[in-house]
Amino acid sequence: MKRPARPITANYLQSIAAFYLERYPSTAEGLRRVLTRRVAKAKMAEAPIIDNVRQTIDAIVAKFVDAGVIDDQAFAQTKARALHRRGSSNRVTRQKLRVAGVDGDTLDQAMAGLDQELDTDPRQREWQAAVALARRRRLGPFRQKDRKEHRNRDLAAMARGGFEYALAKKVIDASDPDSLDEVR
Repeated sequence: MKRPARPITANYLQSIAAFYLERYPSTAEGLRRVLTRRVAKAKMAEAPIIDNVRQTIDAIVAKFVDAGVIDDQAFAQTKARALHRRGSSNRVTRQKLRVAGVDGDTLDQAMAGLDQELDTDPRQREWQAAVALARRRRLGPFRQKDRKEHRNRDLAAMARGGFEYALAKKVIDASDPDSLDEVR
């Protein structure tokens, strides 16, 4: 027998939000999406839902923002730093942060903060990210054998990573990993 769906109340949504934020860092918009999906799932199960669910969700999100549990700026900076270390291009980093619900101003501040933190300019940061991606994926000079046969495949991987062709070509065509240490 199918279990009846739980009714959506303010306390239930508050519990869902707290449970989610204990496990995952999130933006205000990200939490709003999680709660909205939960409500949509309850509607499909024909569960009772409070009348002013939109206002309730907004109030819960505002409560967590006011309490400091949700900080879009800190989330954006942390996520940008992590993506940079993994080898994400500026373009991909911006796209992933937008999808996570970070607004344009906060996104610009996070990217500028990344430059200040690393004491670099955006071009140098892009170079570092491209080298990190090549190292992590073992592309170009990090490939042990059959480098020439895989050159186009490596360039395609760099393009999918959001890097410009000229930059990807410099990284992939480098003679050895040590030559990548100098910024181009």
